[in-house]
Amino acid sequence: MMRVLPRLSFILLLMSLWMEPLCAAEVCNRVVAVVNNDVITLYELNNRIKEMTGEVPEELMQKNEAMFRDAQQKILGLLIDEKIAQAKIKELKIKVSEKQVDNYLEKLKRDNQWSQEDLVAELQKEGLSYEKYRERVKSDIERAQLIEYEVRSKIIIRDEAIQKYYEEHKATFGVAEKVHLAGIFLIRKNLKSEEEMRELYRKAQDISAKLKAGADFSQMAATYSEGPGAKQGGDLGQFTVDHLEAGLKSVVEALPEGGTSDPLVRPNGIQIIKVVKTQTGKIRSLEEMKEAIYGILYKEEVNKQYQNWIKELRDSAYTQIIL
Repeated sequence: MMRVLPRLSFILLLMSLWMEPLCAAEVCNRVVAVVNNDVITLYELNNRIKEMTGEVPEELMQKNEAMFRDAQQKILGLLIDEKIAQAKIKELKIKVSEKQVDNYLEKLKRDNQWSQEDLVAELQKEGLSYEKYRERVKSDIERAQLIEYEVRSKIIIRDEAIQKYYEEHKATFGVAEKVHLAGIFLIRKNLKSEEEMRELYRKAQDISAKLKAGADFSQMAATYSEGPGAKQGGDLGQFTVDHLEAGLKSVVEALPEGGTSDPLVRPNGIQIIKVVKTQTGKIRSLEEMKEAIYGILYKEEVNKQYQNWIKELRDSAYTQIIL
């Protein structure tokens, strides 16, 4: 049921008359949809298009106008659904605290055996900042609470479904290979001096020879290193191997546990790396993954129920698209 609220239509008319002298082009922040007593602007729509496609709307349209128009309509529909849901969340006085968001993120890290750095790295792969993801998590929790309020009794996740999902996605349940590193770093003071670099390299070769002869890495690091962790014997901490810089990753993967690298030339100095300890990857058992899989399937079912429920709300809402 698509109806226009007369009062809002009049307001929109006044807004369009007032805004016209300020901007004649479509770049102005004009209204593109009315949802009950709320509006969606072109600015909101374009921002969401960029967020979801990774491209500026104008550039996307130049590449393929038909594809752009299709994406524009679908994303506008998504924004309309969000406005309807947000109104219901406000009506029911659903609140999500920062602590609830923190708890969700801690569980996510625990289920995947990620550190905070691992989580940030995974988000970067998806083109998301940590702050933006927190906002998304908060919205997801609000929506989940809304759906649970409306349709919780209809959601049932059976053990058979969990078992089936585990078997179909077993390869994705591996624990990432991790490595504990230590390092000796000789800093290049003058980036333009090739002579200084050659001298640093000779010094690093002497240190490397002593290490291979049995010298204690921690003591050598405390004596010679000018880099992070020098006072702690060169300790650099634990890293996920796949998150290491490509050049360093290949060096680390070639070293045995306890092994040290040859001097590595860096833009700002020379580095010697030691692999203190390795943690090989493995496939986690169904028992280890059961809770996480339940959460995945529950969320899928919530989304399914949400789409059915939001359609009912949308059919009875006052909506008008004026794109």
